[in-house]
Formats: sequence, C-alpha cells, structure tokens
Amino acid sequence: DAVNTLCLVFDAALKEAAIPGIVETLPTYRSVLVQVDPLVIDMPAFEARVHDILAGLTPDGGAPRRWSVPVVYGGEFGIDLEDVAKAHGITPDEVVRRHSARTYRVAMLGFLPGFCYLSGADTSIALPRRTSPRLKTPAGTVSIGGVQALFASVEAPSGWHLLGRTPVRNFMPDRDPVFLVGAGDEVVFRPIPEADWPALDEAAAAGEPVAELAP
Repeated sequence: DAVNTLCLVFDAALKEAAIPGIVETLPTYRSVLVQVDPLVIDMPAFEARVHDILAGLTPDGGAPRRWSVPVVYGGEFGIDLEDVAKAHGITPDEVVRRHSARTYRVAMLGFLPGFCYLSGADTSIALPRRTSPRLKTPAGTVSIGGVQALFASVEAPSGWHLLGRTPVRNFMPDRDPVFLVGAGDEVVFRPIPEADWPALDEAAAAGEPVAELAP
C-alpha cells in the first residue's frame, strides 16, 4: 500500500503539473504509465522535471473517500460462494461475514474501465484463481482471486471466484463522473437481501450512485 500510495501521489502531481505533451497517465499497483506525444514533448527536459517531482513527493495521499457498496451474496449472484466456503471448511455465511468485515483500498483501476482492484483482502478466505476461467461474468461481480479482491465494472471473462454482485455501475461513459469509485478510495461491502436488488439496479441504471459515501 505504501508503494501504491506513492504511485497515486505521483500521478496526481503529474496531472497538476500539466506538462505539455503528456497525453495520459495511468497509475497501477507499483508503477505509473505515462503516455506522451513525442512530437510535442522534450524528453530530456521531461525526465528532469519528473525527477524534480519525485524528489518532492511524500507518501501522504490525504484522507481517502470511503464507499459503502451494497452486495447480494450467493445464489445466482455469487455462484462460487459455497465452493469457497467448502474449500475453507466454513459456512457461506462466515465467508460473507469475513469478506464484508474488511475495509478495502482501491489500489488501481485496470484491465477494463472502472474495474477495481482492491487490497486488504482477508487471507483466511483466499483461493488461487480458477484453473478454467469463465468466458463471461456479469457486470458488478464481487470476487476474490489469490490474495486480491475486486468488483467488476462491465461484463467480462474472469478466472476469479464470484462471491456476489453489486448494482453499482462504476463505469458509465455518459455519466458525470464517468468513474464513481477511484484509485486510492476505500470500499466497504454491505450485504443486502436479494429483494433489494431490483430497485437498486434500476436506480443505478438511471445513473444514481447507489453506493454511499461516508460523511
């Protein structure tokens, strides 16, 4: 998390510097991709500027936003919940309790737009990724794989274990903001009954955040 925080702070500093020739930056777990226009940017000068920015960084990302994200666990919403429970010799309810008791940190968005990779998973319910990935998993899937956790933004292939699903749309290209939960934010999963899904899903499809921000 300390290295990842530096990446996010560095990314923010690059954006604030507004250096001509930078097309886009993308922070990851432990590095920052910087796309530049070679016809515009002066690379030696840019490299010197980057070293100056790095020298002035501190690993303080400020107080993060904390999101409460509703999740329907198990059944058709989390088809791997029972298998995860059996693998650890515990009940599905205990898996839900352990998974939803954590405060996760969004380390990065990647793979697909709005796809949240989370640190802070409970290692007592960790499992290696599936040996046979599924070709299609629903948008909003809440999953674990290895020692990582995530919630997905769009329908996609996945080899992760599906514990539940959230109605939250973290990526909506026609919404402002396009991305709801961002890198550096915190996430707490809130178990909800299946009966709550239709109304929340309809609200989320209309552009409402559905996830709640802690005051």
